[in-house]
Amino acid sequence: MLELIKNTKIDFMGKKKIAFIFSGIISIIGIIAIIQIATGKANLGIDFAGGTAIQLKFEKPVVLHDVRKALEDGGLKDFDLQDLPTVNKILIRVKNTEQKLGQTSSEATGILSRKFSDNKYVVDSTTEIGPKVGGKLRADAAKAIGVAVLGILAYVAFRFKFNFGVGATIATFHDVLAVLSVFYLMGHEINLILVTALLTIAGYSLTDTVVVFDRIRENMKVRHKEPLESIMNASINEVLSRTIITSLTVLLTSVALFFFGGEVIHDFALAMIMGVVIGTYSSIFIASPTVLLWGRKKTFARRP
Repeated sequence: MLELIKNTKIDFMGKKKIAFIFSGIISIIGIIAIIQIATGKANLGIDFAGGTAIQLKFEKPVVLHDVRKALEDGGLKDFDLQDLPTVNKILIRVKNTEQKLGQTSSEATGILSRKFSDNKYVVDSTTEIGPKVGGKLRADAAKAIGVAVLGILAYVAFRFKFNFGVGATIATFHDVLAVLSVFYLMGHEINLILVTALLTIAGYSLTDTVVVFDRIRENMKVRHKEPLESIMNASINEVLSRTIITSLTVLLTSVALFFFGGEVIHDFALAMIMGVVIGTYSSIFIASPTVLLWGRKKTFARRP
């Protein structure tokens, strides 16, 4: 197997206090982001805030920038665009209130009819989501993430021990909060695509953490006379090369999607890039130290 680095002896556990302080700060920001999302004060997509999505098919190719400028000049606000250039289609997503529901579509199409009179279009579809439906989708998304995290706790607790389950769950929840906090601070839109990315990140982070836990469990059986902190350090170092290679592989794929995947999956790819970096960090600096602090020496008296 390819190894980027060999025989490292890095004291990861000795840096747990610094890691906990850093992770504590971004987790607090992530919790603030969740509160802002729940109260509707964050930059929510129309999936969660309500709004209108209009898909238009033009006769000839149309430049996305020209459509954006036309809508802005026409007075339309709080919208974003996605294009499908191979089929001359444009997707317009406009956030609005319940009072304006039904008016946005005619307003946007009216502006584009005047601006692109030499390039006719047809309305492929119009979808309107009211604020109440958006609120329900928001609640459903929160439940999906909560159930996923609880499932992780149950799976790892069953496969290892309860304190390992706590470590994996905290590390996974930390990753979700960290990505959410960055999106919130950057003012990026919170939508269903981001929720999909968060659930994918949770799965990736768990896989990485389980690999480290597996090596710790193996070493605890053969090096049980050594201090647990020493065993954890040795285990993380032993799988460090594998962790880096796996993370780099997923990272390169995510970067390729970010630059060449198009605007539709731009935020998904960005979240994945952040998730891979943060997930790798948490599997090393958060998961195992949490197990150590949660379990204490008494818990580890029996082998897992």
